[in-house]
Amino acid sequence: MIDDDEDVLLAAKLLLKKHAHQVIIEKNPKKIPFLLNNDTYDVILLDMNFSKDITSGKEGYFWLSQILEHDPDAVVILITAFGDVEMAVKALKEGATDFVLKPWQNEKLLATVSTAIKLKHSYKEVDKLKKAKEQLEADLNQPFKDIIGTSSSIKEVFNLIEKVAKTDANVLILGENGTGKELVARAIHQRSLRKDQSFIGVDMGAITQTLFESELFGHKKGSFTDAKDDRAGRFELANNGTLFLDEIGNLSMPLQSKLLTVLQNREVTRIGSNTSIPIDIRLVCATNMNVHDMVNDGTFRQDLLYRINTVEIKLPPLRDRLEDIPLLASHFLTSYTKKYRKDIMKISPDAITSLQKYQWPGNIRELQHAIERAVIMSDNQTLEVNDFLFLKGGQSSNDDVITDNLNLDDVERNVIKRAINIHDGNISKAAKELGLTRASLYRRLEKHGL
Repeated sequence: MIDDDEDVLLAAKLLLKKHAHQVIIEKNPKKIPFLLNNDTYDVILLDMNFSKDITSGKEGYFWLSQILEHDPDAVVILITAFGDVEMAVKALKEGATDFVLKPWQNEKLLATVSTAIKLKHSYKEVDKLKKAKEQLEADLNQPFKDIIGTSSSIKEVFNLIEKVAKTDANVLILGENGTGKELVARAIHQRSLRKDQSFIGVDMGAITQTLFESELFGHKKGSFTDAKDDRAGRFELANNGTLFLDEIGNLSMPLQSKLLTVLQNREVTRIGSNTSIPIDIRLVCATNMNVHDMVNDGTFRQDLLYRINTVEIKLPPLRDRLEDIPLLASHFLTSYTKKYRKDIMKISPDAITSLQKYQWPGNIRELQHAIERAVIMSDNQTLEVNDFLFLKGGQSSNDDVITDNLNLDDVERNVIKRAINIHDGNISKAAKELGLTRASLYRRLEKHGL
């Protein structure tokens, strides 16, 4: 509240402080800019006339314009004498919210301020909705906000997603580990007619043969030792939505047969039940394996492949889209500086150049881990080459993977070493990165003496 009459200020504060979180009073209107710059206010009560200009109201008009210039949504209640009502009405046309007459009635002043506060809150809500709308429009204008890149190869992926998303066609996503297959699956779902229904993901490589039917098709209570309750399988959970089967190339032939039967009949039967449950799903599958070669080798059913790959989307490895690395690195930098509360502003041009020279056997996931580690360890505002351990000395540290030695055993050994190093010795994560089971990876570790 701004008024040059100290008695008026004190009387108003005594009344309003019982109903407000904080009441600020000020005699000198010249301090209004300072007050506005240092805080925000739900309501501003402004006198129309100050000591230099007792009756014209010009000072009131001036300070009203200053307040509204600083904050067009400011809620300003004018304080005026009986003879100034005409001036107050004029001020309302110029942006004031309301006015109160001196001397005021306490109930009238409280009612006016209360109404003004509700108006201010509505302005805030409108502003919040406006910003949400702007963000939504920005997201719509950037339809693949989670899949980052401008290279021609990734643009082709965007094009395929747009074409296939609105259909119910089954999609097979092919690509090396770490290329973003699940992001593409989610993008297809988000742009499909099923976007308001469930997206259920299943890592087929992590499901044991004994639990396959229970996980995917569900079970009845008591159907086996640990079946203590009825449980819906992933197919039921995804009904009317999208079911994403990741690493489908890891399925054994018997499990492929069971999956094919369900896809053909479009119904599941829970373990321990004789009742079939109809399912309506959009199927999206992914694998890092060459399933076409597996069909030729007799390790993947051709009829299942026909079922799951009405449309194929092949994701390029990061080494084939190196021009996207600056965008990806910037995205991960922003994410991890926020997560770890760091003040790192950028990645140096030399570091970006070095990152682009590296071949990234672990693809985008490896880049993400590299940026995260650098953010955690760095104490500077710019990430340099030395913040990325594998780039020190200008070495393209994929040299232990990409070599002139084409002996398959040596190449396999180097790739396994690289995966183990990327995941700091975590066997489960390394196995997933390599598209292997833990048991298979242990056998290979023993074979190569690692």
